[in-house]
Amino acid sequence: MTKFEHIRHKPPCALEQPRQLLLVVAPLRSSVNLSRMVRLAGCSGISQIIHGAQMKVDRNIARDAADCVEIVTRRSLPPALNKLREDGYRCVGLEQTTHSQSLHDYSFQRRTALVIGAEREGLSPEILNCLDDVVEIPVWGSPASYNVVTATTMAVYEYCRQYPKG
Repeated sequence: MTKFEHIRHKPPCALEQPRQLLLVVAPLRSSVNLSRMVRLAGCSGISQIIHGAQMKVDRNIARDAADCVEIVTRRSLPPALNKLREDGYRCVGLEQTTHSQSLHDYSFQRRTALVIGAEREGLSPEILNCLDDVVEIPVWGSPASYNVVTATTMAVYEYCRQYPKG
């Protein structure tokens, strides 16, 4: 029988190249949610979050990721999304919409800007018009959607599964 021993804080997996995934986040209501996204980004090798509002990150929640994830604040996200597209990023929204694709079936491009909506409002029509694709996460019960950080974590994990080395 295999014996398992607990390993706390195992060293991170090495990336062969920098992660080419960015998070673009609509203004959130809660600094706790942004702080959790910063920690997610740090754990996933994501170096930048573009956020639609000035908000303080709680270092107790974000932990060491607060030192290695750059948060860029933009007053308006559509111009930032248009610039990312010009720079070769595929802008992919995480939302329930007409013509959205299941996250289970979606193949991310390596250079992806994952666009996350606000907690209750989701992505605005103005932002939806800037996207190349929209993915959604199937829900099998109530409520009809996941918490914004939970959904972001699932989508980032799927991207990292598809590109484990960066």
